[in-house]
Amino acid sequence: MRVVKEAEERKNEILDVAEHLFAAKGFDRTSTNDILNEIGIARGTLYYHFKSKEELLDSMINRMTKRLVEKARKIAEQKDVPILERLTLMMLALNISDDNFNQEILQQVHKPQNALMHQKMQNCLLSEMNPLITALIKEGIAQGICQTEYPEEAAEMTFLYVNTIFDDLMEYSSEDRQKKIAAFIYNLERLLNMEQNSMKSAIMPIFRNAAK
Repeated sequence: MRVVKEAEERKNEILDVAEHLFAAKGFDRTSTNDILNEIGIARGTLYYHFKSKEELLDSMINRMTKRLVEKARKIAEQKDVPILERLTLMMLALNISDDNFNQEILQQVHKPQNALMHQKMQNCLLSEMNPLITALIKEGIAQGICQTEYPEEAAEMTFLYVNTIFDDLMEYSSEDRQKKIAAFIYNLERLLNMEQNSMKSAIMPIFRNAAK
């Protein structure tokens, strides 16, 4: 067990150093030699844990996804916060535009040559987030706030819409962003058979605060 623990610690140490370098220099401009020199290990040790720089990036994406999901999970568990607010805060928890490193990683993920990596991140987030969103929808159904015979599918549609429209790399004018938010509220109310404008007063302030 001690050997396994040391190997895991070394792996995380490599990821931490690579994360720092990717943020400072960018993925393309960071070489494996940069990582080796920064951490002070042999090339064989690096390749024992990661076969390539791309595989290292892949592991960083997985680690980043886990962090995002954990943030969303903590919000979902705050039962004293109204359901609609929790749902909105969970979606916003996936926004990582204020983190320079994550922006660099997202730039890499969105490159055409990394399409499979992007799809993997999407699938990973969806598989982890869908149960959390589904649970909130079912909680809303129990409270009479919304109604649907397909809570899991509604959760999937909600996630995919938000994750696409409010992608960190999408650039909107203030006017267009407000229109996207209004459309999100309008369509989600109909998807979940909610009273018109019932979501607006609950979640618009959250979007406004997030934009500040």
